[in-house]
Amino acid sequence: MPIKIQSDLPACSILEQENIFVMTEQRASCQDIRPLKIAIVNLMPTKIATETQLLRLLGNTPLQVEISLVRMEDHVSKNTGLDHLEKFYITSKEVFKSRYDGMIITGAPVEQLEFEKIDYWSELCDIMDYAKENVFSTLYICWGAQAGLYHHYGIPKYLLPEKLFGIYNHRRTVVHEPLLRGFNDVFTVPQSRHTTVKREDIVKQDELVVLAESEKGGILLVKSKSNREIFMTGHLEYDTDTLAQEYFRDKDKGLDIKVPVNYFPNDDSRNVPVSNWRSTAHLFYSNWLNYYVYQETPYNLTDIH
Repeated sequence: MPIKIQSDLPACSILEQENIFVMTEQRASCQDIRPLKIAIVNLMPTKIATETQLLRLLGNTPLQVEISLVRMEDHVSKNTGLDHLEKFYITSKEVFKSRYDGMIITGAPVEQLEFEKIDYWSELCDIMDYAKENVFSTLYICWGAQAGLYHHYGIPKYLLPEKLFGIYNHRRTVVHEPLLRGFNDVFTVPQSRHTTVKREDIVKQDELVVLAESEKGGILLVKSKSNREIFMTGHLEYDTDTLAQEYFRDKDKGLDIKVPVNYFPNDDSRNVPVSNWRSTAHLFYSNWLNYYVYQETPYNLTDIH
């Protein structure tokens, strides 16, 4: 999928080197088609890395996608320069002026805080409420999934005894689910979180369906029966070395951090990790865009309701 982004976005040159089909605004303007409009609400502190990871996965099918990167207006980013944010991102005020085929709301390193104590919580709630009526399908990731489940369905998050950190095996719980079409019976997904949601809280909601879970990692994937909301607790978008970067960062800070499970060969952090989730990640995002966005969204976005 050619992804339409600004030619000077840092991710552009990285993806071009990987032979990911990137389309600049100038070239896209010459094509007489309506691209899928996808908004990415990027709450991660490492915004450029997250941009690149998600754009890599969205650029893998033969449709054109127009990307809007969204930042929180009421939050000051400590890790990404204001010049980058002002040049490449829009605020929620601008989001509210448009409708979108799809939206992605990322995770954020705030999961140990109560939702209402996060400085941009009110703004994020406004975006989630707006998406209910103005976005055809919204994908919530990690803390974003917990935030969406809490805001829309009142489902709480629970503090884990220790951080869930590593690569975990998961199984589908529903057969013939388009999001999981082509998946192996057992598939791996990176996890990196201090909190969780519980199955018993989710199944009380008639509108929600559990799609995949792990014996050790718990719930992975939940959707609304309307297919308008997808909640994923893991990080399929992670690069091969993302967990290693998190591990060594926290270790250098003197934090009590364990080696991520099933990640470094022989669980030895001196070894170079190997990705065993990359194909699953590409398949998942391709399935979401195809079955829940492209195949279902109305041609005229004004018809979304």
